[in-house]
Amino acid sequence: MKKIIIVTLLLVTSILAYGQNTSEIIIPTFNDNYSEYVKQLEAGQTEIDYQDFRFSFLESEQYKIARKKSREFSSLKEKMYKEMGNSNYQEVIKITKQMLNIDYTSMLAHKILRQTYQIVNDTTNADKYKTIQFGLLYSIVNNGDGKSCETAWPVIQISEEYFILEMLGAKLQMQSTVNNGGFCDRMDVIIDNEKKIYFFEISKLFEKYSEN
Repeated sequence: MKKIIIVTLLLVTSILAYGQNTSEIIIPTFNDNYSEYVKQLEAGQTEIDYQDFRFSFLESEQYKIARKKSREFSSLKEKMYKEMGNSNYQEVIKITKQMLNIDYTSMLAHKILRQTYQIVNDTTNADKYKTIQFGLLYSIVNNGDGKSCETAWPVIQISEEYFILEMLGAKLQMQSTVNNGGFCDRMDVIIDNEKKIYFFEISKLFEKYSEN
């Protein structure tokens, strides 16, 4: 009996370790829209409604898990940049997939994953994750022009705001929240020595924080 218990414990430990260190995308098993979207995307079915996919993340069981694993996600991001600096491409692929196992809507993880696949000449995966990255991006920037609170870009996470600003080559000068024609984050930035202002619509994000 003691041997059976020991073997069982070893198996459980191995399974948990695999879940934390696997280099593969784990499809969520929750019976919700987010899980179904991830399943479709990983199967290469990239023609989806990316805004609905992002919104489905907020209502998913995985979102609750991601909130609890926010520190782990940040730690993985730090490790990712370190391994990028070391040109350790297989490790970068492994880490970015671990990030996506926490939050598959992460544009940063998709961007670094597709760039790394390009470097190692895996064009099939590079193309897939490029399509997903830009599908997520366009689902934000094609819904408004970001020039006012009324036409703000709709986001579900603060990280989306900073990712877009980085893509624009913007240096953040000041951030403030305004409630004028909507509920928005106002970002005062500088791009090529020119002052600009961008607005991000954050009502869905605020609603989720208000629930806790």
